[in-house]
Amino acid sequence: MDDKRTFLAIGLSILILLAWSPLSEYMGWAPKRTPVQQEAIEAQPQSQTASTAQQEQSEQGTQSTPTSTPIPIFTPSAGREVKVETPLYSAVLYTGGGILRSFELKNYNATIDENSPRINMISSDAAQTAPLGLTINGQPSWSTGQWAFSGSDLNLAAGQKGELTFTGLVDGIRVTRKITFDADTYLLTEKTFIGAADQTSRNVRMGFIVAATPFGGSSYDPTRLAWDSNGSFEEETSSSTLAEQGILEQGTFLWAGVMSNYFMNLTAPAETQNLTLKGRVQGSVWRLALERPEQPTPAGGEFSTTTNWWLGPKDKNLLVTAPNDMISALHYGMFSIIARPLLVILDFFHSYVGNWGIAIILLVCLIRICFWPLSQKSYKSMNQMKKLQPMMEKLREKYKDDKQALNREVMQLYKTYKVNPAGGCLPILVQIPVFIGLYQALLNSIELRHAAFIDHIPFTDIIWLADLSAADPYYITPIVMGLTMFLQQRLTPAAGDPTQQKVMMFMPIVFTAMFLNFPAGLVLYWLCNNILSIGQQWWMLRKA
Repeated sequence: MDDKRTFLAIGLSILILLAWSPLSEYMGWAPKRTPVQQEAIEAQPQSQTASTAQQEQSEQGTQSTPTSTPIPIFTPSAGREVKVETPLYSAVLYTGGGILRSFELKNYNATIDENSPRINMISSDAAQTAPLGLTINGQPSWSTGQWAFSGSDLNLAAGQKGELTFTGLVDGIRVTRKITFDADTYLLTEKTFIGAADQTSRNVRMGFIVAATPFGGSSYDPTRLAWDSNGSFEEETSSSTLAEQGILEQGTFLWAGVMSNYFMNLTAPAETQNLTLKGRVQGSVWRLALERPEQPTPAGGEFSTTTNWWLGPKDKNLLVTAPNDMISALHYGMFSIIARPLLVILDFFHSYVGNWGIAIILLVCLIRICFWPLSQKSYKSMNQMKKLQPMMEKLREKYKDDKQALNREVMQLYKTYKVNPAGGCLPILVQIPVFIGLYQALLNSIELRHAAFIDHIPFTDIIWLADLSAADPYYITPIVMGLTMFLQQRLTPAAGDPTQQKVMMFMPIVFTAMFLNFPAGLVLYWLCNNILSIGQQWWMLRKA
């Protein structure tokens, strides 16, 4: 098996990787989603001008068990906006329900232009669907209840924390939301207190709302609904499926939300069992609700529950300490076990060279060194097969009308000359999981977003590889990559099968077309890998 079959195997693997989600959906391999009607996701806010309330709920401690402390008298007041400023983000909340109006990230812009707008985790369209909202017994608390707020804007410096308290009366249920903001992370921690306003026991079912419009603008950076189902990463990427059917599932969920490759809005209740997950796409908004089972309030008292929210980048350094195993939202596909250590090595190289493009090149060199013995074995097998080509041609001519005899004679030829026909293929198959793992690692690394390799084309002021997460604007690297594949073919003996020769002839063209819109970081990896492979092939041929 020669290197041309290598390209074919890897090409097919990439195509399978890119087509897996739609293929699995079509073939019925994907988990079935229960259809959910439009009203299954709680109603959108009807009016955020309803009168709201103004008295701060007295602190009830941190217990998650019901208490019988009498609930203070509720006095509603007019709603308004309250702002939270930290070194990481600027948030705007509406006191009528404690819902988000805006959540701008200060360290992330929409494009590499320094004057481009900041990434807003809550767009104006998403703000209309009550992100960070609570539902009470299926009702939207932000539009059906009365609310109060006492306090002022928060301006937090590094190392500081601050709290906002929203108190509401929803269908006879007293709701107090205490949301804590930490200046050093994108994690919001909420303590919610629930009690019956008439001092009787009431059953209450709470739901937590996440909403966002698409964060990315590329087919390689899709928006999706994702969740952790009892330790298993699940997702739904089809907007048409979510718009027409939606999803409705029950079980144990550590977290759930809307995400892209680089950013995510999550909710993560502390009590994870017996939850109901509802999700759908409404217009341009991806929306999800995670609902707790009914819980009775104590007569004359209240119960409390804790919920965590994450609005921001998929920063593994911050997520590693986040609750509910939020780090698992950094999902790298079936080869995560390979992708994660490769990212650790990539970070190590970057800490020394300070350039993610150079770090990728160093990582490719390390991978090639590790696979050098396997590649040598592959090239040796290729040369052995080359020597047998004349004899195999004679056998094909002699037994062209007897396939069974031809196969028997070919196997005897392999046995006589001690050649393993799979010897050149198996070493390559071992490397394919590494390629796919690194592909996913680079595709989902927030560090590569807007990271520059070569800011400008040499000796010009033309911006070139200034963003490794975007495609090469002038298609230079994918074209050069295609040329390196063509050169590899020239260094590799022609396959004996005419059909295979024709297929391999088009492989550089197919790969070049496929890589034109790949993120530049991935093209850089494959280009460097090809160059090193050419060098190794040339050395082997000289040695032979």
